[in-house]
Amino acid sequence: MPRIQSSTDLRNNYNDISNFCNETNSPVFITKNGRGDLAVMSIQAYERLVGKHELYALLEASEQDVTSGRTKSLKDVMNDLRKELGHE
Repeated sequence: MPRIQSSTDLRNNYNDISNFCNETNSPVFITKNGRGDLAVMSIQAYERLVGKHELYALLEASEQDVTSGRTKSLKDVMNDLRKELGHE
């Protein structure tokens, strides 16, 4: 169940909200004048969210490469790596 608090709660109970976000890695949704306004989360939770987004973008690009035929055999990849590392 999401935790929802008002902007007044954020101002008056910052430490409690911060502790909740850091201990649970869950966001707190902040309302302003009764309407959703912000999502507050720990830096750790934010970095994990951004990391997932970046990974999904890489996976999507990889799938597009496969679909478009932009692939190499394992043998070719290994040869390229050996050349790059100067082991040829």
